[in-house]
Amino acid sequence: KAMPNGNLRLDILGTSFSISTDEEPAYLEELLDFYKKAIDDTKKNTGITDSLQTAILTGFLLCDELKKKERTVPASPGNGGEDGAAAEKLTLDLIARMDGVLDRGKAPAGCRIYKLVNQVKHYDWGSPDGIPALLGVDNAEGKPWAELWMGIHPGGPSEITDRGLRFSLRDLIGTDPRRYLGSEVYETFGVLPFLFKVLAAGKPLSIQAHPDREQAKRGFERENARGLPPDSPERNYRDPNHKPELVCALGSFTALCGFRKPKEIALGLDEFLKEAPLPLKEGLRPLVAGLTEGLRNGDDAEALRGFCTALYGLGMETREALTRYIPEAEKRREAEGLLPWREYMEEWQYMAAFARLYPGDPALISPLFLNIIHLKAGEAMYLPAGVLHAYLHGLAVELMANSDNVLRGGLSSKHIDPEELIGILNFVPFKPAVLSPPDEDPSKEGASLCFSYPCPSEEFSLSVMKGRGEGAAGSGGDFTAAGSGGSSVTGPAIVLVTGGQALIRAGNGEEWTLGKGESAFIPPVNGAEAFRLAGDYTLYLAAAGRGTGTGAGGVS
Repeated sequence: KAMPNGNLRLDILGTSFSISTDEEPAYLEELLDFYKKAIDDTKKNTGITDSLQTAILTGFLLCDELKKKERTVPASPGNGGEDGAAAEKLTLDLIARMDGVLDRGKAPAGCRIYKLVNQVKHYDWGSPDGIPALLGVDNAEGKPWAELWMGIHPGGPSEITDRGLRFSLRDLIGTDPRRYLGSEVYETFGVLPFLFKVLAAGKPLSIQAHPDREQAKRGFERENARGLPPDSPERNYRDPNHKPELVCALGSFTALCGFRKPKEIALGLDEFLKEAPLPLKEGLRPLVAGLTEGLRNGDDAEALRGFCTALYGLGMETREALTRYIPEAEKRREAEGLLPWREYMEEWQYMAAFARLYPGDPALISPLFLNIIHLKAGEAMYLPAGVLHAYLHGLAVELMANSDNVLRGGLSSKHIDPEELIGILNFVPFKPAVLSPPDEDPSKEGASLCFSYPCPSEEFSLSVMKGRGEGAAGSGGDFTAAGSGGSSVTGPAIVLVTGGQALIRAGNGEEWTLGKGESAFIPPVNGAEAFRLAGDYTLYLAAAGRGTGTGAGGVS
């Protein structure tokens, strides 16, 4: 309030004091009106109701505005964007520190959750339907939506929306990593150690494998020394991390995964080549020879390595003959009314599809040397480093270490480095176990489920949670599900609702609602602050791995 004789009295936060000024009363009234408006704008834009927090943040924003006006460098799109990002990061840091320091009987620092805004990758193998249907958005253009990324990877970091502001999840965690990751995850990894995705394959992805940690570190350093730019299409290693992964189907999902046994591959090749023209048989002879030598020595690894080396050494003439032979043989048998290719009918169907999509690719015969895996909704499989695989069709969630290292082996127009690929492959027959949650009991009204998929990774774990309350969220769907071994869970976690609506309740009574397709980041909490879930929903929860003593992300 402006007083006579240039005095200004301030009544704020229960404190009253006066200061003497040299300003005119009219100017002081104008200044007070400006400050009151600034406070109202702060409340409106951030949703903050705490008076002290509002006053501090308003003062900061006004100082920020004044500082920008003092700048003598002309504004430019690039400069303004950098300034804005820096100011937003400082604001977020201030909010985080106020939340942590000013405990005024409200939510503990760890109790807030953050809804995510995630990036979509539009690769050409993507489906136009799967991810838009999950998110409830229209895709009138029919554009392929391949992957939805949830996490902090620089290739597609999530953003959070909070109190009218929008920030990178990476920056949020960076303001106070120990708080947002928890002491154990912070000390072990220093960052959020996993990347969570929704994957929608409309047509086959490239055949690929991922390096182990040591291979990734050496490869990354080697390509850096060569001066390859980070975004170079010639790169095999985009970061120094390994990339084990767990894929869990949200519907029918088909994949190729892991080498078949060499004897099984030899039988398939023999059946495949029975009706092949002589030039093609001669061209593929090295494949048979590579297998035979290893089989003769009783060494599966030698047989598989010899086979792969010969496969990627095939000449273009043989590749083109292979591309012609597969669909021609299939059409001829159909026209002549012959029986299907015995137990290899599915393999032939996939090979014919690959020949149409990727002519001249030596991996057209991959269904003969890789296992065909079919997953039903809720079923998952774990892929360690060095396993050759390709996802063929379907919608799934995919959880992996925070890496984007991919070495391709075919069915792709992108960079393929056969020598480097062979150097990181694990040449051991491998067929992944299908991991299934227990069957739900339809006789139990309001029954709920919390199942963590068995997984050896220290970076991540995946749980599926289902509540089956009736009516509105919260009526009969609550459950308590402790972490591994009955211990309380500590996070951090990212949750994605794939069906229904989940009501998340904090121990202090705060509530958040997540609908189908919505996701959120949940910072660590202790057992006393653990969240509860209610409603009729299905959600998947990605958290740090069992190796860190966590795994269910602070949700009980």
